[in-house]
Amino acid sequence: MRRPNTPTAVAITAVALVVVSVVALSVGRYPVPLWHVVGVVTSGAFGSDSVSDPERTVVILVRLPRLLLAILVGGGLGLAGAALQATFRNPLVSPEIIGVSAGASLGGALALLLGLGSIFLVGGAFVFGLSALALLFVLTLGRSGTPMLMVVLGGVVVGSFFSALVSLVTYVADPYTTLPAIVFWLLGSVATATSTKVVIAAVPILAGAAVIMLLRWRLNVLSLGDEEAESLGMNPSRMRWTILVATSLIVAGAVAVSGVIGWVGLVIPHLARMWVGPDHRVLLPVSFLAGAVYLVLIDSLARTMTAGEIPLGVLTAMIGAPVFFLLLRGNRDRIWDHA
Repeated sequence: MRRPNTPTAVAITAVALVVVSVVALSVGRYPVPLWHVVGVVTSGAFGSDSVSDPERTVVILVRLPRLLLAILVGGGLGLAGAALQATFRNPLVSPEIIGVSAGASLGGALALLLGLGSIFLVGGAFVFGLSALALLFVLTLGRSGTPMLMVVLGGVVVGSFFSALVSLVTYVADPYTTLPAIVFWLLGSVATATSTKVVIAAVPILAGAAVIMLLRWRLNVLSLGDEEAESLGMNPSRMRWTILVATSLIVAGAVAVSGVIGWVGLVIPHLARMWVGPDHRVLLPVSFLAGAVYLVLIDSLARTMTAGEIPLGVLTAMIGAPVFFLLLRGNRDRIWDHA
């Protein structure tokens, strides 16, 4: 099977993102015709004269911030997963492995427990997420570099520690007031999206994504092994920590505004790798766009399948786990084929 080149792959996934975005703005409890959605977004073109004020309000004020947040979170998690899998040279690595998600979960849970408001919720999740990375750095700090096994084990320790603290917070929370809010937030959702949250999420996610994209060709070298990377003048340890910091910015920013949404950073890079191959100059942008497409679709299902809102983390796990199993079972030898 011939793999598409970079412009073709990016163009296909970008078009897919545009299509699912228009559909997502259209569907819901208050359906809006597709041509009306196009008219609202383009502000006067393609039939916007027939758009009513309620439709304009629903599309611009309610669904558009939610769509943009889903694009940022899904794209960021997909990109972070692809970068971490290359960094650790392990197809089973996901953004949760470094413990940042658990740290950010603790910050958000504490803010909800103390009733500090949405600003402290986002800020606390972001600060605690980066604190988890700092703790990981302290645990794995050594004189002769940091073996990847130590980083993985350190991430497991950090994640387990912060997860235990999250469990403690949920245990002491009032079961009638704060506990439902904490549980719903931890399961992941973009239902509370606002333009402010979109801006807050965009800063760390896009900053981390920009760093990773600038280093995408170096990830090709890093994935060959430390000896090959050093022979080409690269410092593998420094490069890995640069990628870890960038992915931590993405994960902390995503969890801060949407809660914990798992499986995106694990499944999407696999699907993208099967399609475009292991070249990170193509894989990384496709993983970002594919992650955005996936989470927009999941969010559309979450708010239309039932009368209530289904948490995104539930749907991504229900869909991602069996899909990932099928991928591993049917493509064990192809997923990391560099031929």
